[in-house]
Amino acid sequence: MSMLPISELLLLLLANLFLRSAGAWPCFCSTMAFDMSYCLSWRVSVEANNAGPWRTVPAQCILYVEDYMLGGQYYRDLDTVIDQIFTYLNEIAAASDGMDAWILDVDDTCLSNLLYYRDKHFGGDPFDPTAFRSWALRGISPAIPAVLQLYRRLIEGGFKVFLLTGRDEEVFGLPTSQNLLAQGFVGYERLIMRNPAHRGKGAVMFKSSIRKQLVAEGYRIRGNVGDQWSDLSGDCIGDRIFKIPNPMYFVP
Repeated sequence: MSMLPISELLLLLLANLFLRSAGAWPCFCSTMAFDMSYCLSWRVSVEANNAGPWRTVPAQCILYVEDYMLGGQYYRDLDTVIDQIFTYLNEIAAASDGMDAWILDVDDTCLSNLLYYRDKHFGGDPFDPTAFRSWALRGISPAIPAVLQLYRRLIEGGFKVFLLTGRDEEVFGLPTSQNLLAQGFVGYERLIMRNPAHRGKGAVMFKSSIRKQLVAEGYRIRGNVGDQWSDLSGDCIGDRIFKIPNPMYFVP
């Protein structure tokens, strides 16, 4: 099972226990059974793309999401998705012309921002673009192990891998490419980020336009992997799409 390094996981769990004992986070212990049922249904609704736009995780579900992300279920769900992708890969092969492609999102698909969202109550706080900018510029996001395993199999299988992210190229280009390299993402075809022409476009419009461009270049998109439905919606989504779990935030 893919997990955070044990030292980081222990530090997260100790910090969370301290915050709870200090009263920094609310406690919903008296209604835990109701909250667990509601929050499980809420998470399924998010993953099924039925929840619609939302800004924060419901207050009564903050601890639930924390436990989901740190308690092992997130990694079990993630491994299940990757196993399903491997099953699909067993049925196809990259053509010899080098034009069979896969698209992978970056944030919380290739690279994990879990350490950042720990300080944002695992999606319980509204998105803070200034704080996230500071985090991303540090270039220390760890790879998600199961996705890195998938990435290496795609490269070894002869697929052209395009990493497609909504990060701004002028701001995040260098730290993102260095972060990816440091975490083992070597040999991809292109890292595609927002340039000035794409600023102001929503994620679906931006990523659709890039995929259409790749198809126009002759690439066949055999698979598309992301943690948000905005990664997987719109035009030229590919032969198969695979949504990996992420209940921490919604990207419109």
